[in-house]
Amino acid sequence: MSAERFPAHRGVAREPIRAVVFDLDGVLVDSFSVMRQAFTAAYREVVGAGEPPFAEYNRHLGRYFPDIMRIMGLPLEMEEPFVRESLRLAGEIEPFPGVRDLLQRLREGGVATAVATGKSGWRARSLLDRLGMMELFDHVVGSDEVARPKPAPDIVLRALELLGARPQEAVMVGDAVTDLASARGAGVTAVAAVWAEVDEATLLAAGPDLVLRRPAELAELCAVRSVRTPTG
Repeated sequence: MSAERFPAHRGVAREPIRAVVFDLDGVLVDSFSVMRQAFTAAYREVVGAGEPPFAEYNRHLGRYFPDIMRIMGLPLEMEEPFVRESLRLAGEIEPFPGVRDLLQRLREGGVATAVATGKSGWRARSLLDRLGMMELFDHVVGSDEVARPKPAPDIVLRALELLGARPQEAVMVGDAVTDLASARGAGVTAVAAVWAEVDEATLLAAGPDLVLRRPAELAELCAVRSVRTPTG
């Protein structure tokens, strides 16, 4: 299935894609189960009794963890055990099928890539390094490394600055409404990735410019060929 197109937001020209900015969780890596376990452990350690409101937390994914805590009215002290448990369980996180091939195709095709994540920068780089994927990105930017995290455009604009790319020749790929808002604020084509566990109806209602159901569709969008494999 080819990418589904939605009306483009104003001011974004369609030029050959030279740069792709990715969200991390839910786009590149399948970390949903780990996030649920880490959030539950942090809630029980800091708050105590009651059912951890993970469904509400899930609605705010894409934002910086302390910002989510403020929105939900939960103690900021939950961040320390959340990060601790996330690191402990990091071995359970794997890239989505087709992601490595996509990144290799973009690299071979000369398309610059960056990660712009709700995670802190050091956590994102640690995870990508463990997965052997750091070398597939030109830059990784965390929410603690910009003045205003998503849904503000700062993190996407910073990624473009590092990549030396203009908004008109870049796309931002995310799985949350906050990703789309950040992309739109930066004047970048907003691409919704729906190959993970997402609230697709809510995501589509946010009006992405494109919807991708497989990582390979992004390679097709960027007009890059399949990864070369040795023969013989």
